[in-house]
Amino acid sequence: MKKLTGLILLMLVLILAACGRPDSGGSSSEEGGEGETYTIRLAHLVPEEQSSHVAAVDFKEKLESESDGRIKVELYPNGQLYGSDREAIEAVQLGNIEMTIPAVAAMASFNEKFQVFDLPFLFNNNEAAYKALDGELGQELMADLESNGLKGLVFGENGFRHVSNNEGPIEKPEDMEGLKMRTLESPLHTDTFNAFGANASPFAFGELYTALQQGTYDAMDCPISLYYTNKFYEVQDYLTLTGHVYAATSLLMNDDFYNSLPEDLQELLMEASEEFRDQQRELAQQQDTEFMEQLEAEGMQINDLTDEQRDAFREAAAPVYEKYEGQIGADLIDRALEANN
Repeated sequence: MKKLTGLILLMLVLILAACGRPDSGGSSSEEGGEGETYTIRLAHLVPEEQSSHVAAVDFKEKLESESDGRIKVELYPNGQLYGSDREAIEAVQLGNIEMTIPAVAAMASFNEKFQVFDLPFLFNNNEAAYKALDGELGQELMADLESNGLKGLVFGENGFRHVSNNEGPIEKPEDMEGLKMRTLESPLHTDTFNAFGANASPFAFGELYTALQQGTYDAMDCPISLYYTNKFYEVQDYLTLTGHVYAATSLLMNDDFYNSLPEDLQELLMEASEEFRDQQRELAQQQDTEFMEQLEAEGMQINDLTDEQRDAFREAAAPVYEKYEGQIGADLIDRALEANN
């Protein structure tokens, strides 16, 4: 009787433990079964009207339709699940979610080679950036992410980053002297703005509007689309088109989850990812033009830099290249710069 009682208690413990496990996404039927389905939870920071989310909606529809229901995609935009890219990437690493679309700058915290893409004034235009990201250099770095438990699918874009503040127009590095500057959670970005004379420090994107509103920061930088979709024009008066960094994003997936997919679904996922990249980039450039006009209409004072003014910022940023060459590697930096040719 004691043995029977012990066996019953053991079975109850096992049943309760199984019931208490959180839903981890992934497959939802017996492994290898013909009816096996997969749930992809995709969380990101940008609002619903921004290009990354708009393209993600089509990405979801393609995967669900062309997989005949074997893939289900759940979208969580606007920082619903995680307030920073770093937190979202960690969640993908741990398998708490399957996908995210972070700024490449945040990925440097997980793989320092990605710092190369955050060097100031690295790319002269979008075409040079695409050449580096979609070419051999970018694909090598994507493959290297597998050592971090991540599968890099494609690069997207937020566009070139520009500087805003509440003090006045910025035309030269000296104009940034002493500004309380919010930067991405990247030491390289912080060092860049300190080189310009600002008092720079990192801060989570999801809480930035409030920090600017309360005066915790005077200045920030981000792409045009995020200035508009996050309504930063309400808490920032001046915008300078510095174009100091081309802001790439990446479609990231948990590597174990990717490898768990059957080959045909892996192929469909890559096809959908490439369509996402092309659509998102095209839409991002359209939005840059439209949103710039809207920012002016909302009262932001916008000024561009002349070539001579931009060269002054390039010169001020030179120490950043010297500091990070050892971490990134001179070869990686040279190969990225070659994309401008």
